[in-house]
Amino acid sequence: MTDKAKEAYSALMARSKEMFVIGSAGGILHWDMETKMPPAAQAMRGEQLSALELIVHKKLTDPENDALLMICEGDIDPFDQIERRNLHLLRKSYDESSKIPDKLVTETALHQSKCNMVWKKAKAAKDFGMFRDDLGKMIELRKQAADILMDVKGTRTPYDALLDQFEPNMTAERIDEVFKEMREGLIKLMDKVLSSDTKPDLSVLERKVPVDVQRRVSSDAMAFIGYDTTSPEAGGRLDETEHPFTTGSFDDVRITTHYYEDRFFSSLFSVMHEGGHALYDQGIPREWMYQPVGTPCSYGIHESQSRFVENIVGRSPEFLNYALPRFRKFSPRSFKGLKNKDIIAAANAVNPSKIRVEADEVTYALHVIVRFEIEKDIFAGKVSVDELPQLWNQKYSDYLGVKIENDAEGVLQDTHWSGGAFGYFPSYALGNIYSGMFLDKMQKDVPQWRKGVRGGDFAPVLQWLRTNVHSKGDLYDPADLIKAVTGKEITVAPFLKYLERKMSKIYGF
Repeated sequence: MTDKAKEAYSALMARSKEMFVIGSAGGILHWDMETKMPPAAQAMRGEQLSALELIVHKKLTDPENDALLMICEGDIDPFDQIERRNLHLLRKSYDESSKIPDKLVTETALHQSKCNMVWKKAKAAKDFGMFRDDLGKMIELRKQAADILMDVKGTRTPYDALLDQFEPNMTAERIDEVFKEMREGLIKLMDKVLSSDTKPDLSVLERKVPVDVQRRVSSDAMAFIGYDTTSPEAGGRLDETEHPFTTGSFDDVRITTHYYEDRFFSSLFSVMHEGGHALYDQGIPREWMYQPVGTPCSYGIHESQSRFVENIVGRSPEFLNYALPRFRKFSPRSFKGLKNKDIIAAANAVNPSKIRVEADEVTYALHVIVRFEIEKDIFAGKVSVDELPQLWNQKYSDYLGVKIENDAEGVLQDTHWSGGAFGYFPSYALGNIYSGMFLDKMQKDVPQWRKGVRGGDFAPVLQWLRTNVHSKGDLYDPADLIKAVTGKEITVAPFLKYLERKMSKIYGF
């Protein structure tokens, strides 16, 4: 490697750090907007976020980056795997971002802030009409970006260009293939469950648990998985918001939840879910901080980590048999007269519902498939904004057999479209598929992990995830990471097998 290539690479890493730091400041502003910001600050916050977005965009698209990349690319052989990946990721970001006009970046960032606030008001009022025009504008902004990115990325459709931002090298055609197999398997399993004579008593999930008790439960759950929010060295915190989320990286990763007095498990599993995200963000090698490779692999891989902690561990009989005696001590009256096995059955029951974030493991992906199909139709020009509520309601009736009563439990239930995150939703279901593949491999590597969880020891599970997933950062594209960890191409089979085994024990088939 020539001295010139070394100097160019060092300059690129310094620029990467600068963009990372500014971007992380934007993340904190987003966190504040959802948790602590007064309502009147919305307009100013939109300006702040837009300004930061433009600064990062200008730094990323600086022609000097292209010149430095070309120097390194002209002497690529001496660079190691990590350095080459950094150069690949920077090149990809530069080529794509440099084609997006500054005006579009600024306008989109401003509208994201406004659109999110309008969505909140529309959801509270259960009135899609309040949100329609702003959503329409957001779709048009994303269509402009998608058309540009389609050419740069070389994708077949504009929607594929959006998907690539969340799940690199994944196409709608490939997702259709995977989702078709998953949909057929899930519907078959759902039919077996619903035809079973065994019916868990779901009323146990409605036992009232005071919010202050739930906060203690949250602390207990975070301590179990090793997400530190209390020690002098803590790099995390838990706050309350309308829609749970995780933000941050390395030493500052924050999660949120929402408490319902009569839906105790909602907050517990929310904390486990977001905690799984946080562990991933905190588990990327510190020596990669500020480098492109020091970021998560994809949104689907990220979701695999949250679903793994929430469902595979959190809803397991082993964890609940460990945790429930502790929770009883916090609130004896709330759990009086209930047996662990009945609570476990209810926590894992299959019950087709209207709300994605409250969905059980079997029906969850069907919620995602509805959104994926609608997004495809939006960007293919097959459906208008005005048609979205009716289309949404019809698909919920067809796929889940439920009737949507109002827009808040229908097309307005998620925040993602208000932020322009079209292409994000498939990552949720892909995360389930990835988690099943990771479980299949982990059971071979750590066969006693369930026994450990039953005794309150999450460390072997966390160590396996750290070694096989977290420590890889963005060293691979998602399909390549799956192959590196499991030795297999993406397949739905392990996830379906996991669900079949779990449900057969609960429903006796």
